[in-house]
Amino acid sequence: MKYRLNIDQAIEALCAGELIVYPTETFYAIGADALSAAAVERLFALKRREPDKPVALIAADSRMAFELAADVPPAARTLAARFWPGPLTIVIPARAGLPAGLLGPTGAVGMRVSPHPIARQLASALGRPITASSANFSGAPAAATVDEARLVFGDRIRAYLDGGRLSATAPSTVIAFESGRVRILREGAIARERIADALRDEVCI
Repeated sequence: MKYRLNIDQAIEALCAGELIVYPTETFYAIGADALSAAAVERLFALKRREPDKPVALIAADSRMAFELAADVPPAARTLAARFWPGPLTIVIPARAGLPAGLLGPTGAVGMRVSPHPIARQLASALGRPITASSANFSGAPAAATVDEARLVFGDRIRAYLDGGRLSATAPSTVIAFESGRVRILREGAIARERIADALRDEVCI
C-alpha cells in the first residue's frame, strides 16, 4: 500500500505542529517545523532520542539555511555553493532563539539544502526549515520506503509523503567549523577528498 498525500496537506500538518514523513536524497525523514519548540520536542519524544543529540535541518535554499546562523564562515559559503543542493550537512554557530533540540553542545546548528524536490518544496512552502531526522527509532536502520516508516510509526505521524524506494547507500556528510578549521563529523555521501578539493587552501581540514 502507498501513502500519498499532497504538499498542501503536509504543510497543514507542519503548521499545526504535527510530524510528517517525507523523502530526502538519502533516506526518509521525519519533518517538523524547526522553529517550533513544541514540534521539535514532539519529534524527540517520538524517536526516543536523547536530548543531547541535535537534529539536522533541511532548508529551501542557502539563504534560508544561513539565516539560522550567528555567523557564516566564508568557507561554509564555498561548500554550500559547491555541494548544495546535496547531501552535505554544515554545522555552524546558531543564532539566538532556536529550539534547544536543534543545537549541539557548542550551540551550533546543522543544515543542508536537499536535492530532493519534495524536501525542498516542503521547506519553501512552509517558509522555514524542517527537521531531517531519519524516519526510525534512534539506533535502528533508516527507512528506505514510506511503508517501512509507516510500519514503525503508524498513526503517530500525521502525514506520509511517498517518494518511492530510496536507494542511497550513505547518509549525508556532516562537517563542522571550529577555530578556523573544518572538521568532518561524519563522512557520508560526499567524500573527504571532495571537501578538501573544494576548499583547497581556504581552510585546514
